[in-house]
Amino acid sequence: MYETPLPAQLSDSNRRIIDTSATTLRVYQVWKGSNRFCLGGRLVFGPDVRSIFLTISLIVIPVILFCAFVSQRLIHELDHHLGNLIVSILIIFTVYDLILLLLTSGRDPGIIPRNLHPPELEEDGSTMSTDWLGSQSGVGVPSLPPTKDVVVNGVIVKVKYCQTCMLYRPPRCSHCSICNNCVERFDHHCPWVGQCIGKRNYRFFFMFVSSTTILCLYVFALCWVNIKKIMDEYHSNVWRAFLKSPVSGILILYTFVTAWFVGGLTVFHLYLIFTNQTTYENFRYRYDSKMNPYNRGCVRNIFEIFFSKIPKSKNNFRAKVKLDSSALFAASISLARTMSPEMPKTSFDIEMGKRQAVAAEDFEEIQSQIDSVGGLERCGTQPRHTNQGDKANWEMSPDIRMLAAEFGMEPSFNDRQKVRRGH
Repeated sequence: MYETPLPAQLSDSNRRIIDTSATTLRVYQVWKGSNRFCLGGRLVFGPDVRSIFLTISLIVIPVILFCAFVSQRLIHELDHHLGNLIVSILIIFTVYDLILLLLTSGRDPGIIPRNLHPPELEEDGSTMSTDWLGSQSGVGVPSLPPTKDVVVNGVIVKVKYCQTCMLYRPPRCSHCSICNNCVERFDHHCPWVGQCIGKRNYRFFFMFVSSTTILCLYVFALCWVNIKKIMDEYHSNVWRAFLKSPVSGILILYTFVTAWFVGGLTVFHLYLIFTNQTTYENFRYRYDSKMNPYNRGCVRNIFEIFFSKIPKSKNNFRAKVKLDSSALFAASISLARTMSPEMPKTSFDIEMGKRQAVAAEDFEEIQSQIDSVGGLERCGTQPRHTNQGDKANWEMSPDIRMLAAEFGMEPSFNDRQKVRRGH
């Protein structure tokens, strides 16, 4: 109803965003989740993507140490062709492990797109709870139920409504609080890969964990071979052999500890695959004590994970979107908030054009200004001032006027000004 003027004080970056044509923006540029995008939206990471560099260093540094300090003695002691083959296998397997890490971390794990509006009460064939239907009797506009029933393999499963994404989550879907997305077949959010593990990258995650276990055992075994060669050559015990090759001792200790961690994780996920569970379901629902509606038998469960076709992403992050000028301004402010944590806590909803949520101190400041104006109007003994300084107090700045318009205060302020001029 009331046109809200943009603030006069805009940064150059905000002005450039507002002046840019709406068709030049893409989905990843206005994405409402916490994901990080690279290569123009082709790679999708989680908000903690920096942890992937730690994971890479934990894999690459031991391999470099092995090639620099241990492999030379093995090549010399063993046949040259055999020694070169051992080192080549190690390097190839390391590259393979890093590729699996990138495939796990840099792709859409199965994000379900958000709705632009809440769904209808009976948008699909699912049934609502009878208790909820009874509680809504006599209510003019019934609200959406928090859950609804869905039949999976003959078993009734309750699915929840996500207030953030404005959709009923499909079975096995959950909302990741870190990435701020609903993920299909949500397993967990892995900080080591900086990404959610879901339907589209679980296979690569398991292959990454299992190949890392094999890589650790491979380096562990070769380091012991090197220690054994030193013991035979110098007729020494184990401790003296470690002194002759301290890097071998360090790598043996490191790979032993790491193999226990990633090896245990591999065994645990093998159990989940055989029983068709996710980590989230295993910790929350405990299907051991009741029937698992997704368990189709060991063979079919393995086939579903390793030999089924990976579904296409439901999001086209490089698709162009059309936004009006106000939405572009909201997007620029939202982007600036992520860049500067000291900005006021104001959130903008681009998709729905919801009202801007303003911090309590900003709201109180607006209210105090308007109340002060109303207080002067109501007080008949207050003298009327006409100098320039008081005139400035009666006029609201564009920033305050914009915030007042969001809360519907500007019309009442204008009415008060008309009453004042009439007097």
